[in-house]
Amino acid sequence: MAARKSTRVNRRDKTKYRVTNWREYERGLKSRGDITVWFSEEARDAWTPPKNGRRGGQPHYSNLAILTALTLRMVFGLPLRQTEGFLDSLLKLMELDMKAPDHTTLSRRNKDVDVPAPTRVHDGLIHLIVDSTGLKISGAGEWHTHRHKSSMARRQWRKLHVGVDDDGFIVAATLTKNSVDDPSIVPELVEQIDSPIKRFTADGVYDTRPVYELLGEVGVADIQIVVPTRRGAVPSDGAEGTWAQRNATLETIANVGRQGWQRESRYRLQGGVENLFFRYKRTLGDSLRASDYESQKREAMIGCNVLNRMAVLGQPESQAIVEE
Repeated sequence: MAARKSTRVNRRDKTKYRVTNWREYERGLKSRGDITVWFSEEARDAWTPPKNGRRGGQPHYSNLAILTALTLRMVFGLPLRQTEGFLDSLLKLMELDMKAPDHTTLSRRNKDVDVPAPTRVHDGLIHLIVDSTGLKISGAGEWHTHRHKSSMARRQWRKLHVGVDDDGFIVAATLTKNSVDDPSIVPELVEQIDSPIKRFTADGVYDTRPVYELLGEVGVADIQIVVPTRRGAVPSDGAEGTWAQRNATLETIANVGRQGWQRESRYRLQGGVENLFFRYKRTLGDSLRASDYESQKREAMIGCNVLNRMAVLGQPESQAIVEE
């Protein structure tokens, strides 16, 4: 049997880039570590919710208060008790007559806190790049597995599915169990986007007919779908609409190869979502701290909002280096 040819790009063929706005980007990186905190008058007034008119105990903390504490926990990687102490010390330093939510309240309210969707307003059409990554939640670690020669069967994961735009901002996100297949989540991601989709880019796992047909319904009339076909894929007879683009992809790959198709279709823009996953795990960690599934979903959404906020502070602008 002939060995399958590798699809990796030779290091010599990779395009090199240089950052053109290094001064502004460096200022933005420094701002991500700025711990300056202030509370507006609206935030102070909204810290305690109004009475709901029901009999019994009233909630002491509003959705804003819980979300503020959980965001600080996410940014600084704190357990719940340390989050309570950290926020309480900030309020004392600012001499505000406000109390931080205790850790038991944070644990309970984390299951139903209202987290804003990581959306971004677009005036025109949008290029949507979709992918997923795994986040650890429980089970023995890698060192325990190596030390005791045990299997990784007990390790559990969640899948974080995101859609990003050309600028690397998260415009749609959801967290699922690891048993959920990636193409089935595309409708949920697309539903979170208000702007018309002009281009869709994803890896080969999204090479399914339902994905093509859905994009034909929600995208613009001439939407461009850039998804590599699976190995051994064959053209479909009588393909119409967006599904016909798959036949065109197969023809191009047959003529110029996969790497040639990647260059012509600019498929490597898909690397933008890979960079985002790297930033998520490098900045916020590759594990979810919450043990409850509903809490884990909200924790992941808070993390996506944090990354978007960091992106607003500054992102690199680069251009390709042309070697003569």
